[in-house]
Amino acid sequence: MASKLVTSRRRITCSAVQESSTSTVDADAKEAKPVEKKAPAKPKKAPAKPLSQMMEEDVIPSLKAILEAQDDITELELFFKENRLEGSFLQKGTPHSFWAFFPDGLTGPKGFSLSSYGSGVSTVEPFLIDEKKITEKHIVFWVEKRLAAQGIIPVWKG
Repeated sequence: MASKLVTSRRRITCSAVQESSTSTVDADAKEAKPVEKKAPAKPKKAPAKPLSQMMEEDVIPSLKAILEAQDDITELELFFKENRLEGSFLQKGTPHSFWAFFPDGLTGPKGFSLSSYGSGVSTVEPFLIDEKKITEKHIVFWVEKRLAAQGIIPVWKG
């Protein structure tokens, strides 16, 4: 590399020139090209299960395990039919029942209602309204949260 500094009364000029041979330029160009590597094929996601299959295979067994873990819950029944997840049980002899309604599957509006002490069902509340992509884990979590909010199951796990 050669450099030159020129000064005059009012201007200072500095210039630099890099000298290189063509072989260096060719080597730099070859090094600059990244070698294209094929990324390993990502495993494809399993297709989404139909709502009834997801409820029967994933949601009901998880909810059943949570409720059966409670010492004071007996006569537990959980089932899914006509786009409605229904559950009923006795807690210390007191009857409780709930349902989560999915009229348009997982994409449409959803509701939740609870009945305790043999009374009529509560007001139908919106259910899973803030979730963008609903999974079986969301359904289990929110049913558990609703039951805990009513004091039916403990909020904190020991």
